[in-house]
Amino acid sequence: MYWRGHVGIALLAYTPAVGVTLAIGEPGLTLLGGGLAVASATLPDADHKLPIPHRGATHTVAFAVAVGLLVGVLAAVTLAAGGVFRALPAWTPAFVAGTVTLSLCSHIAGDAITPMGIRPFRPLSSAHYSLDLTPAKSPHANRLFLVVGVLSTVIAVAVAH
Repeated sequence: MYWRGHVGIALLAYTPAVGVTLAIGEPGLTLLGGGLAVASATLPDADHKLPIPHRGATHTVAFAVAVGLLVGVLAAVTLAAGGVFRALPAWTPAFVAGTVTLSLCSHIAGDAITPMGIRPFRPLSSAHYSLDLTPAKSPHANRLFLVVGVLSTVIAVAVAH
């Protein structure tokens, strides 16, 4: 997938959190999580600019969990410092960690539907996964995922209000 597809899939994965955070009265957390989901949706493709193989280490569940935990720790430090985030609930760091991990895992899932596929459990397993549904470069598939992700988010916001 290209960036449009990955952003759409990340928004689609984040949609249930939109409904929950709005239902419990946390619109600030909804926006923060949405921003993090979109911002981290294409992070694994930073390997294009690094001297490492594409769809290698950055396309693993271990990477997703490690980055999610790191961002969660940074959120905890930021929350403890107060400032603009002092109005957010104490469980914000866990929410942030989960949102980033979910977004990164959605990237892995998006690449799993392409012919090239992925090896998400390296180094524990070299098993290759590919559903071979659409080429990563398909403009139709990428736009479709973006539209579906945005629409699912909009519907979740509308239903929650």
